[in-house]
Amino acid sequence: MPSSPQSAPAPGSEQLFANPVPLAARMRPRSLDEVVGQEALLGPKGWLRRATARGMLPPMVLWGPPGSGKTSLALLLAETVGAALERFNTTTGGVKEARGLIAAAEQREQRTLLFVDELHRFSRAQQDVFLPHVEAGTVLFVGATTENPAFQVNAPLLSRLKVVVLRPLSREEVIVLLRRALTAEVGLGPGKIRCTDAALELLAAAAEGDARFALNALELAAALVGSGGVVEVAEAEQALAGRSLRHGVDAHYDLASALQKSIRGSDPQAATYWITRMLQAGDDPLFVARRLVRTASEDVGLADPRALTVALAARDAVHFLGMPEGALALVEAGIYLATAPKSNSVYRAHTQALEMIEREGQLPVPVWMRNAPTALAKKLGHGQGYRYDHDFRHAFAGQRFLPEEIVAANFYEPGCFAYEKEIARRMRWWEKLRREME
Repeated sequence: MPSSPQSAPAPGSEQLFANPVPLAARMRPRSLDEVVGQEALLGPKGWLRRATARGMLPPMVLWGPPGSGKTSLALLLAETVGAALERFNTTTGGVKEARGLIAAAEQREQRTLLFVDELHRFSRAQQDVFLPHVEAGTVLFVGATTENPAFQVNAPLLSRLKVVVLRPLSREEVIVLLRRALTAEVGLGPGKIRCTDAALELLAAAAEGDARFALNALELAAALVGSGGVVEVAEAEQALAGRSLRHGVDAHYDLASALQKSIRGSDPQAATYWITRMLQAGDDPLFVARRLVRTASEDVGLADPRALTVALAARDAVHFLGMPEGALALVEAGIYLATAPKSNSVYRAHTQALEMIEREGQLPVPVWMRNAPTALAKKLGHGQGYRYDHDFRHAFAGQRFLPEEIVAANFYEPGCFAYEKEIARRMRWWEKLRREME
């Protein structure tokens, strides 16, 4: 059996670890020309490349997933425009430290690029420390975040920053970086380690666009085979052992959106996939259950009233069984909802009622419909004129129950599928009886 990643390193591997700086850090690009990916920003026609060539750098926030090159790019930008660099990480420093760096920049004759990593970890109030200095141009401000700046950066600061989106690297781009690490002097060194194409493909696929992760995994795989060895699929798998999916706040809601759209689009294969993705990425199974319950009402609705029951049963199953056993109940509910007939009539009815209330205000309950629990209420006429439906043929008295101002409003229109066909038939019959009784 192949040794586990915890086994002793292979002979000669200690030389690969002689440099205490991790491979991912050693392989940072030394110029904009060495950056892999981000062609729209840094290619020959990229706006950021052209701006920095003229010494211009607007205040910005770099937004991208882990390993997309935010830190490397910030370091290169400082060098490219000839600015002194001050690095600040919000996970280890506070407002006092940030003010100290800005004060130092004010005393410096050279322009200062202030790189604020993990900007989203500062509260909105803390982020105000940067605002006046961004406005005044005291520093060249470059923030970095893995989370959506629209949600994580306060509005006054965000309005003064250019949002620069860094995309995750493609598999091909990750492989380029891995091959470079295999041959570079600062990397693993020319000829010291070989890696099969299949192993490179596996490492790049598992990285999901994260260059740092891919390089760290390659470094571990190289240690397993030792100097002069060949990294094959077995070693790549060992280096990747324990790899877990992860996502940030944005991806969390993107996956939820993908799930609901798949169900709405009657695609049980996609519904199964997105539920499984969310659970594997560590989402709370009750969050998944809540999305299914919402989708049951919004997109299936009364076309199949059992859909809501199935979704709620899945929620209860998760409570009862826990995880991972409860996952099957969630997948079952997702498949049921995806294959159920669809109607958004309940959603439309609710939305139109909200719009009517917003437009007309809080209309009073008609007197004849009001509760009359006391003598005073009865004296005021509450409940007078109300006809008890069960006293009439077909248990239907034919009254209309909306306020007079909106009596003709029509919020709910049954859909044309499944159970709602029966609802539509009943509603037509009741309206016929109502007109006969008026």
